[in-house]
Amino acid sequence: MVAGWHAGQQAGADGLLAGRAARDPDVAAYRRAVADVHAEFLNGGGLSPAAAERILARRLPQPEISTLLSAVPGGRRAAIDRVLREVRNYRHSARSSAGNLAGLIRIALLAQVDLLWWGHLPAYQADEHVHASADLVDLRRLRRDGMLRFSYRLQAGSLPGRAVRAAERRVAADRAPHTAGLKFASARPELVVLLNEIAAEFASLAPRGTPRLWVTSLARSLDHQSHLRGLGYAAMVPSAHCVGYAADVEMAWFRRFHADRTLQALLLERQSAGEVNVIDEGQAWHLCLCPGATRALRLIPVQRSGD
Repeated sequence: MVAGWHAGQQAGADGLLAGRAARDPDVAAYRRAVADVHAEFLNGGGLSPAAAERILARRLPQPEISTLLSAVPGGRRAAIDRVLREVRNYRHSARSSAGNLAGLIRIALLAQVDLLWWGHLPAYQADEHVHASADLVDLRRLRRDGMLRFSYRLQAGSLPGRAVRAAERRVAADRAPHTAGLKFASARPELVVLLNEIAAEFASLAPRGTPRLWVTSLARSLDHQSHLRGLGYAAMVPSAHCVGYAADVEMAWFRRFHADRTLQALLLERQSAGEVNVIDEGQAWHLCLCPGATRALRLIPVQRSGD
């Protein structure tokens, strides 16, 4: 069976989104201001947490930044506290996509756009809440039914499985990205639609022989997000991953196929069109779906009781 959306529900949702869009802060101006703050960090050479806090104390009250932070659920003070917590707790880690403190602050500031859109939703607290959520679709079923245009793989759950993955990285580096894989093969249906659209565009524009778009992360529980933070990853809390509306897509691996710039351009075009928030995190790029960006829910099979 295929899901459909009732016309009245769609019209009501469109009206709410249109009203909200008129009140939303200028996200593009916010991104430009964050890029300018990041450039100041880089121009300053080695950045200490104390120096970072001084710069942020001067820059965060600027209207382009302050207006958006004030609109994030919890308000401006809570948003600033989240960013400052990242500064004060920063420890360099080879696992982190941030690379350095300046990079972590850039990621933390851009992640506030995700929270502007989805911070009002309750997070999936534990792994079992992700598995039990009726709001998420199972990618394994969609892949089996031929409904996915992108690739992914699950985490290796055993020692022999991890050994096989390690051997594969040594002898067949082009076969798959060097990532752990998805812990949860679950996402909001709207996000799957968007990823399918991007994958189709990427397949048509990338050089011949380029593999399909590869998704490295989707929905996560808050417990798993906290676990990743403990391991040294730049995993923001709260996160749009923990409500099912964010994905990470592999980027560095596509350099082997001279296709990374093509993919970057596609993601940035989607961002310019107001459909996603994009964060360059090095090996993978994070993207978060904007509310109302896609309406093609009828394309996604839904699991019904008794299937």
